[in-house]
Amino acid sequence: MDGLLVLADGTVLRGQGFGAKGTAIGEVVFNTGMSGYQEVITDPSYTGQLITFTYPELGNTGVNQEDLEADAPAVKAVLCRCLAPQPSNWRSSATLEQWLEQHGVVGLKGIDTRAVVRQLREGGAINGAVSTDGTSPADLLKQVLAAPSMAGQNLAEQVSTTRAYRWSSPTAAAFDQRLQDQPADRYRVVAIDFGIKRAILERLSAHGCDVEVLPAGSDADAVLALKPDGVFLSNGPGDPSAVGSGIALAKQLLRDPALPMFGICLGHQILGLALGGSTFKLGYGHRGLNHPCGGSGLVEITSQNHGFALDANSLDPQRVAVTHHNLNDRTVAGLELRDQPVFGVQYHPEASPGPHDADHHFARFINLMASRRNADKIERLS
Repeated sequence: MDGLLVLADGTVLRGQGFGAKGTAIGEVVFNTGMSGYQEVITDPSYTGQLITFTYPELGNTGVNQEDLEADAPAVKAVLCRCLAPQPSNWRSSATLEQWLEQHGVVGLKGIDTRAVVRQLREGGAINGAVSTDGTSPADLLKQVLAAPSMAGQNLAEQVSTTRAYRWSSPTAAAFDQRLQDQPADRYRVVAIDFGIKRAILERLSAHGCDVEVLPAGSDADAVLALKPDGVFLSNGPGDPSAVGSGIALAKQLLRDPALPMFGICLGHQILGLALGGSTFKLGYGHRGLNHPCGGSGLVEITSQNHGFALDANSLDPQRVAVTHHNLNDRTVAGLELRDQPVFGVQYHPEASPGPHDADHHFARFINLMASRRNADKIERLS
């Protein structure tokens, strides 16, 4: 079936539809990763977006149940140059096309993805429509122009869990084998779900944590009632400045000077906002597996997926230290408090898919919780 991509500036690209038949409206973005399309498609941080894959061929490893970051796809549509007609992987349980059709996700293949990416890089992220149901370009453009911008949208509360649950299953990946020294008494971590990836929960568990996951709208009383060793603020979609309940929660938790806190991606931005900072929308975002980030002479190759960033000039240098920059554009990629066990990173140290350079940030969180436990023991004995 024929399909269309219509952008808000009137650009029309034609291709062939696959997956579900229909129309999807949202923000058009691109990901430069060469692998892990299934993890990308199911990452809740992509909620409300039409994802363009720059790697020229998609679907050649099919899909399986082990690599999901959530129970279902988060993206509204998938755009690619070529779609492999037959997957070749021993773990594959279905083709990408079958899986997208099953979950109602529209796909468009055969388009010039290089032209799409060039337009986004030069003009910035833009709303668009992918349609395979015969809707005319003129009607699609009307729908696109009526669609809201990503700025100002609180999507975290839409994708967050509605009930608390526990997680204690570690990653099955072979690189977990080095994590043999588990604490006899595992750490109690409360994770606030703004759109949390399954791989993050698995990495926390692999590092010795039993995780209680709470909804995005939880308050400080609900968190502290669980007597956590530490609090984790998760990744998620949308505009961080619109997540009012999350910012308010972080402000309340920061009143405890001894409580370890760790934020990833949206959680990192929420920490910055709670500390009095501000965020801004990036031109076309950072979405890929090879973003260099560093500070103090050390560089990590990182996996990233975000369209907003913290304004470094808005952070109080007397209280907040910027520990990492994205070395492509010098945006804030990491922060820590100078006098509290609190830090955040803009990228994804669980890196699934992606490099493992930044996995040590989970160990850092563990060390902060261990230090707090030791301090509590000394206080009880004194």
